[in-house]
Amino acid sequence: MTPEVLAEKIRQGDRRALAKGITLVESTRADHREQAASLLELLMPYTGNSIRLGISGVPGVGKSTFIESFGNYVIEQGHRVAVLAVDPTSALSGGSILGDKTRMETLSRNVDAFIRPSPAGETLGGVTRRTRETLLLCEAAGFDVIIVETVGVGQSETAVAQMTDMFLLLLLPGGGDELQGIKRGIMELADLILVNKADGDQQAAANRTVADYRMAVHFLHPRSRHWQVQVQPLSALKGQGVNEVWETVESYRKALSEADEIDARRAAQARAWMWSETADSLLTELKESDSVKALVHTLEQDVTNGKLPATVAAKKLIDAFRH
Repeated sequence: MTPEVLAEKIRQGDRRALAKGITLVESTRADHREQAASLLELLMPYTGNSIRLGISGVPGVGKSTFIESFGNYVIEQGHRVAVLAVDPTSALSGGSILGDKTRMETLSRNVDAFIRPSPAGETLGGVTRRTRETLLLCEAAGFDVIIVETVGVGQSETAVAQMTDMFLLLLLPGGGDELQGIKRGIMELADLILVNKADGDQQAAANRTVADYRMAVHFLHPRSRHWQVQVQPLSALKGQGVNEVWETVESYRKALSEADEIDARRAAQARAWMWSETADSLLTELKESDSVKALVHTLEQDVTNGKLPATVAAKKLIDAFRH
């Protein structure tokens, strides 16, 4: 299928074509990369019409349960939802489970939802290297709420905030010491903090946690001067508080759109993405260079044995690549 035919089918909402397009942009083959570039160029005029949400939280906080409950609610409001779920890749086997569709059973069966699990590979930041391209393809296919679910909370997870409009952080009930345990960097990225599992025996603890975090966010520097970070209780399992989350998302979008901040943020993200891609492509080209390959083994041994500092070895590789 040519990029032109594939682009047309994606624009018509063909789910099979969308899946093929995503597989194409995720491929590392040189011929596929060229086709993917053509496909993205054809679809760019039809992107940008969604609200992009990043969702993070520690394993076990209930991200998948929340996304299913939230996704179904948003679809009931007349929207189409795409979920880009990133699974951690094993450092030993290189494999990923990719089990998000089984954890979001009712949402995955909904015709107005599209769930795409992808392996994180070696990429830091809880996202895959091609998550941005996948996001654009979903927008071109008519999905107007895009959710990027990341692998878990870590200092490198600024990546998801750099490709979405709004960052949602899910936390478990438990105040006091828990407050110390959350990395300040992640807290400062959050536009909306949700304390999940606020039901049953954990209701009181959840309410205390909400109160603690509402106090804490006043001491943090907000990402936007047009938005005060919200903290809300939630029971994703029972669907309680899900409608309030969507209302907050809409309020956030309205506030930042009126200040032209979403467009400005996306423009800055696109520039950062360009330089990130340039760096990745140059590194790939450098590693594939014959003159670099000829030196790599010797230099790696010298660095490993302590004969050469890594900085000097890197300079030798770059010099060889240039010449």
